[in-house]
Amino acid sequence: MELSMEHISTNPAICHGKPVINGTRIMVANILSLLAGGYTFTQIEEYYPELKEEQIKAAIQYAATTVQEEEIILQ
Repeated sequence: MELSMEHISTNPAICHGKPVINGTRIMVANILSLLAGGYTFTQIEEYYPELKEEQIKAAIQYAATTVQEEEIILQ
């Protein structure tokens, strides 16, 4: 799965460099936490009215790609 950074950005001056939805201070981690807590896309869009479904999907894609690319070094 190729990660498109069209909707996700990082900037040390915004949210301590954590990945956010472009043009917002909504962190990818916040979206993932809501999904893990059982929120639907519709509920997340109601909670963050500036978000679109494609941005929520981009947050999921970002997380999936990050985990896939993670290297675990056994000691």
